[in-house]
Order: sequence, then C-alpha cells, then structure tokens
Amino acid sequence: MLKNLQDTYTLSNGVKMPGLGLGVWKVEDEAELISAVHAAVDNGYIAIDTATAYDNEQFVGKAVDTCGKKREDLFITTKLWNAHHQYDEALRAFDRSCEKLKADYVDLYLIHWPTPAYDDYVEAWKALIHLYEEKRVRAIGVCNFKPHHLDRVYKETGIMPMVDQVECHPLNQQLELLDYCKKNGIVMEAYSPLLSGNLADVSDKLEAIAKKHGKTAAQVCIRFQIERGVIVIPQSGHSNRIVENANVFDFALDEEDMAAIAALNQDHHFLPDPDTANFGKKR
Repeated sequence: MLKNLQDTYTLSNGVKMPGLGLGVWKVEDEAELISAVHAAVDNGYIAIDTATAYDNEQFVGKAVDTCGKKREDLFITTKLWNAHHQYDEALRAFDRSCEKLKADYVDLYLIHWPTPAYDDYVEAWKALIHLYEEKRVRAIGVCNFKPHHLDRVYKETGIMPMVDQVECHPLNQQLELLDYCKKNGIVMEAYSPLLSGNLADVSDKLEAIAKKHGKTAAQVCIRFQIERGVIVIPQSGHSNRIVENANVFDFALDEEDMAAIAALNQDHHFLPDPDTANFGKKR
C-alpha cells in the first residue's frame, strides 16, 4: 500500500512507477502549467503526466527544467496521438515529444487511443517496442485499451503493455479490466479519478465517508484507487488542489467504505468509449 508520493509500483520490466502523480490535461496556459508543476514538485510529487494531444509538452519541459529536481528523479509520461500510428510517423512523433520536453528519454510512453476503425494500433505498438528496445523509453503502455485490444497486441507482438491508463472513478470502476490487468502483469492507471469535472454527481453519496475521515469527496475518490492498487493521476492547474489531492496518505477506507463506493459503479463513461472513439486521424 502506498504511504507517500514517492512510493511506487513495480512494472513488469522492473521499472518503478510512482503511484500518484499530477495530470496536466486541459492546462493550456504556460504560466499556469509551470506554476502547477513547480507546486507539485515542491509538495513531493515526482510523476507528471502529459500527452501530445494536450498541446502542453513544451510547457512541461520548461517546468521540469526549472523545478529544481534532477530529471532522473522525476517520472515523466507522454502519449502518442491517434494521427501518428504509422510506424515511422510514430517514431517521428516521439522525437517531437522529446524535443518539446527537452529530454532524450521518457519514463513511460503510451498509445493514447486504439482508434479501432483504422486498425493500426498494433503498428503503433510495434513502434513503441522499438523505442523501448532502443532504451529511449523506460516503459511502454497504452491508454483506453480494453481486454480485447490488449489481447490483440500481445498475440501479434508477444509483448504485453506494462501500463493501461483508462478513465476510472466511482461511476466507472473498470472491474473487468482491473481483473484482466492483475492477471496479466499490467498496472492499471486511473485518469479522471474525480469524474472529469463531474464530482458533484457523487459527492452527496460520498459525504458520509468523507466526514467520517475528515476528508473531502475528492480525497475519498483518490484514496479509493490507492486501496485498489491502481495508479492515480488527478488533474489540476491549481496549487491548493494539488496539495489537497496528495493529502490522502493519513487515512484508509474500511470494508464498509469500499463497499459503499463499489455500489456506485454504473460503467459510465464521461469520455468516449474506446470501441467507438476514432477521432484525431489524418487520412
């Protein structure tokens, strides 16, 4: 069980990945993002999650360069966008990400969406394997992949993703996928753990649990993922929220709490369903 922001999970290749990090999706203002990353690092965060599609990798690069931490002491994740799944283009896209991040390697590189209608995510996965073999990335994985997507990349390449980052929160607990990941040596990572701006949809139902522990509904949502062994990356551009989101290591949810949260599951997506999301392609 995680005890602080520096605690890690060990991926299938032995790389240690922090269990709680900062997500910067939707943080598009340079000054705001740099301030957020600095606040996170000052308060003990060592993991930062960005993506080509967020259009802020260059700001993350500046923030990392000026945060006072050595690059090797941080864990940086970015993602390959859907328009770049062709093998050679995926390699070029990675080079562009590194240039923006001011880095010669990335700790974790992920395919952002499977975009199944275009049937090219396996080709993208082969490019990520090449980058891993070249030691330009320390670990590779995917986002928004369901078990059948994972089965296919493994069947066609013999390499299973090390991480699967997916929408995961009390209304979409990803029970089938979490079971699959645990059985197949994949670490599951939760984005939008605070319901993608829709926390009010469940805050009244979490109020009793939050009050019981002297915490907020947001902190209960984050702790819920920690109790399940899921890496969690709440997004924020505000220092007070960044601090609040990390203040989750001084309490634990008991069986009654976990059962009450489990009962909220509806398999509800706020983001698109990966089986039908085919946006961002160039043809």
